[in-house]
Amino acid sequence: MVHPFLFLQWIEEQLHLHIGEHVTYTWLVMAILIVVSFLATRSISMIPSGAQNLLEVVVTGIDNLIEETMGKEGKAYFPLIATIALFILVCNLIGLIPGFYPPTANLNTNAAMALAVFAMTHIVGFRKHGISYLKHFMGPIIWLAPLMFVIEIIGHLARPLSLTLRLFGNMYGHEIVLMIFLALVPLFLPIPMMLMGVLIALIQSFVFTLLAMIYIAGALEEAH
Repeated sequence: MVHPFLFLQWIEEQLHLHIGEHVTYTWLVMAILIVVSFLATRSISMIPSGAQNLLEVVVTGIDNLIEETMGKEGKAYFPLIATIALFILVCNLIGLIPGFYPPTANLNTNAAMALAVFAMTHIVGFRKHGISYLKHFMGPIIWLAPLMFVIEIIGHLARPLSLTLRLFGNMYGHEIVLMIFLALVPLFLPIPMMLMGVLIALIQSFVFTLLAMIYIAGALEEAH
C-alpha cells in the first residue's frame, strides 16, 4: 500500500534505516501503551480519576469478558488477553491519523500474534491435561479417531491463518478506502469514514481477542 506520507518512514529515511513501517509503528504503539500505563499507575488512588479511571474501566471490561468466556480459570491468562486486545485496538486506531500506519494492516504483525495464540493454546492444553490433551483431537467415537484426528489437525492449523487474514483483510481494506477518500477529497477529512474506522477498529480487536479466548478455553476443557 502506498501512502502519500508516513511520519516515521520519513524519520527512517533521514536516518538511513530500512526497518519497515509495520515494525516502526509497532514500536510506536508499544511506547504509547507503556507511557499510558505508567501515567495511569504512577499515583494510584482509591478514588480514580483521569488516566487511572480510563484504564480501570478498560481493565475491568476485559476481565469481565474473560470470566464470561473462559470462566474463573481464564483469569490466569489475563495478561496475554489484555495485551492482545489493547495492542490491536491501538494499532487499528492510529491508522486513522494521517501520516500514521496501522501495523495490523500488515500480514507479519497479525501472523506473529496469531502464532502466539496458537502456541499458547496447545501449551495450555498440554500443561492442563498432559498427554491426555490429545483426546481433544480424537472425537467422541473411538473408531472414527483416525479420521477425526486429521480433521482436527487441519482445523487447528487453519486457526492462525484465519486470525491473520481476517484482521489483515479488514484493516488493509479500510486503509485502501481511506486513502481513496483522502485522495478524492484532500481538503476535507472524510469524517464518516473516520467514524466507521473507529467502529471497525473496535470490532476487529474484539473479534481477535474473543477468538483467542475461545481457543484457549477449549484447550482448558476436558475432552469428551
